[in-house]
Amino acid sequence: MNTLSVIVITKNEEDRISRCLNSIKSIADEIIVFDSGSTDKTVEIAKQFTDKVFITDWQGYGIQKQRALDKAACDWVLSIDADEEVDSKLAQEITRLLNQDSIKHNAYKMRWKNIIFGKPTRFGRTARACTRLFKRKGSRFDGAIVHEKVLFEGETGVIKKGFLNHYSIRDFEHLLYKNRLYAVLMAEKKFAKGKKSHGVSLAALRGLLTFVQIYVFRLGFLDGSRGLLYAVIYAQYTFNKYAGLWSLEQQSKQ
Repeated sequence: MNTLSVIVITKNEEDRISRCLNSIKSIADEIIVFDSGSTDKTVEIAKQFTDKVFITDWQGYGIQKQRALDKAACDWVLSIDADEEVDSKLAQEITRLLNQDSIKHNAYKMRWKNIIFGKPTRFGRTARACTRLFKRKGSRFDGAIVHEKVLFEGETGVIKKGFLNHYSIRDFEHLLYKNRLYAVLMAEKKFAKGKKSHGVSLAALRGLLTFVQIYVFRLGFLDGSRGLLYAVIYAQYTFNKYAGLWSLEQQSKQ
């Protein structure tokens, strides 16, 4: 049987961390939590599940998750966020996979399900799978400040049973806050890499195409009001991201 380390990074997640850790405590051989200065009860709650709770500074998502990965000692690693939850079917499938004598891939994607204002969405942004389960040896996170990626050798498999439930939004104000924050961080990330915005007009076009992709091609319209809300919000995020990149370009010329 392969062993499993679960790594989680946190900051001020007292309202969500219990749900996250409860969902994986039965399948994890060790739980590692890296906190970046919570002022609420996040650390206190996390210590009810594990004695491997570390407090450190914040240098970006990629660096923070790599710090957690460096503490892992098991054969495989499951990286989840504090606002996520492994449902029972996904937990069973992870256990079944790790009990195999021979595992085909070095990393696995799992299906994402967004829970928006109390109800799940089935399409749009939910119609994706993210790489969260991977073999520890030979894997690492890139140093991206946001939208980090786990790097590994070989192909990626997909776990087709169960979902990784994503409770990203606390309320509408929180939705707007995250939209703004991630747009700014992504603009800075692209600027640091030398990416070009090609102007505000193209930023607007990118936003429109994002809306069409999520609402039409990924069938977001089937999720009703929630699908429309998410399509609009992500279109706005896309515009803000590239408009922010454009603004950084202008500032660099001054």
